[in-house]
Amino acid sequence: MFTRVGAIAFKKDLTNTLALCDFLDQPHHKFKSIHVAGTNGKGSSSHMLAAVLLAAGYKTGLYTSPHLRDFRERIRVNGEMISESEVIGFTSRMEEKIEEIQPSFFELGVAMAFDHFARHQVDIAVIETGMGGRLDSTNVITPLVSLITNIGYDHMEFLGNELAAIAGEKAGIIKEKVPVVIGTSQQETSGVFSDKAQQMHAPLFFADQTIEMEFLERNNYYQKFRVTQHDKSYDLSTDLLGSYQRYNIPGVLMTLQLIEDKGFSVNQTNIQKGLMQVKESTGLMGRWQWLSENPRVVCDTGHNEDGIREVLGMLEMEDYKKLHFILGMVGDKDVEKVLKMFPKAAKYYFTQAKIPRAMPAQLLAQKAAAVGLQGIIIPDVPSALRAAKESADKNDLIFLGGSTFVVAEVV
Repeated sequence: MFTRVGAIAFKKDLTNTLALCDFLDQPHHKFKSIHVAGTNGKGSSSHMLAAVLLAAGYKTGLYTSPHLRDFRERIRVNGEMISESEVIGFTSRMEEKIEEIQPSFFELGVAMAFDHFARHQVDIAVIETGMGGRLDSTNVITPLVSLITNIGYDHMEFLGNELAAIAGEKAGIIKEKVPVVIGTSQQETSGVFSDKAQQMHAPLFFADQTIEMEFLERNNYYQKFRVTQHDKSYDLSTDLLGSYQRYNIPGVLMTLQLIEDKGFSVNQTNIQKGLMQVKESTGLMGRWQWLSENPRVVCDTGHNEDGIREVLGMLEMEDYKKLHFILGMVGDKDVEKVLKMFPKAAKYYFTQAKIPRAMPAQLLAQKAAAVGLQGIIIPDVPSALRAAKESADKNDLIFLGGSTFVVAEVV
């Protein structure tokens, strides 16, 4: 499993996925879809799209990864996770084929999702890529619209060390004559997308060049923005609290506008309702999620340079007496670059998730000390959280993150 052990589990090839789909009678051709890729924001965007489509009355499939607590989070219909009996039934039916072709964990999960959506006859499914796009197992679908949220530095060992190279991999989801939305315009990558879209005769839309977002207010339950498009303005609220959602919402809105031309009617009321109940209707967890009060504890799955920058920006907007960080990271990331971004005045609790990929807490503490971050080592996440709560004043703020897998142990 890539999520657990890293590079040795990664298969850069679509052969196994195609073989599984052949065996299952091409389930990915039996439902309409939206395909979502990007470095950051693709999970939130996928959940937002699914929530709005569900609010509009469509039977909606949602495939995302990784999961936080339960594998079944990855595969949902109308917000409901695939049942344990369906997971077992699928695996039993596929046993001989699994032995024959030895698919990866991710490949098998994608095939399971496609089979589940076909069997439940969804009207539409929102499919999030796992990594990259071009050779991602999900890239056997032909969607109604493709959405690429943004490009940043992550998984460089697979996708390349330059933003243009990473964008080239993400651009691999652009299909012949299928409209593609780019959520965030970036000087280094826009040309890559333009060239690929032209090559594929795919209509190309840069959402942030058409849709402007102005932050209005935030509390512990929702945040509100003013949205302006073509000289028309309206207010829009969402229960997803991270400030980074301002980058995701334009791509979501433009994607929803484009599927109207494909027979899916989504009105303003559906959008308002869907975005205000994303967590409730799709089960999204770990995006600027408040865990407790007195002291306040918040977690976020942001883990690469861009994600951590947004998290730190959110923390600057909060009022607190002292800041505590419970940090754990995976061992195959450029953690030194990220650690340099953290404030030196905070108190740190270095920990590690219960996965083989986790960087040992002792090593993380050493790397942190090298850039001036001081704290204590508590190797398991729940104990680290308890220690931070015991140490913190009721007016302090505790942040827990650095890795999706650290968050997974407390939500």
